[in-house]
Amino acid sequence: MAFSLDTPSAQTLKSEAKNLREGRARANQPITHGAALEEIARAHGFRDWNTARASLPDRVAVPFQVGMRVKGYYLEQPFRGLLIGLQLSSDMQHHKVTIQFDEPVNVTPHFMFAATRQRVTATVDIHGISPALRGNGAPQMRLMRE
Repeated sequence: MAFSLDTPSAQTLKSEAKNLREGRARANQPITHGAALEEIARAHGFRDWNTARASLPDRVAVPFQVGMRVKGYYLEQPFRGLLIGLQLSSDMQHHKVTIQFDEPVNVTPHFMFAATRQRVTATVDIHGISPALRGNGAPQMRLMRE
């Protein structure tokens, strides 16, 4: 059984149930759609489909995806890069992102000493703005689609 890499939602589980049903039909082991929903719900740790449906949102908005080209500001320094990691936090409002910069970014406020980073991990909200702030009140990261 193949599982989706999407954030769990009712729509994701329904798609998995449809794939399970089609796979079983090809293997001459047909099951009903309801039975497929129940099996998928249990595979995700729910007691049954009704419990899963009540616990999950219909869909989860995902503003960023792994492999996406992004741009923005990290510690107030402009960057362009590739989003190579994405993890939804438990509050379903923030994402932990890992970005591989095209060019290293100097993360020090003074240019007498340079400390460059090619890859960083930060937490951003669904708008791409980090809740963590710098000493001057600016967010650590502002992330946008390229």
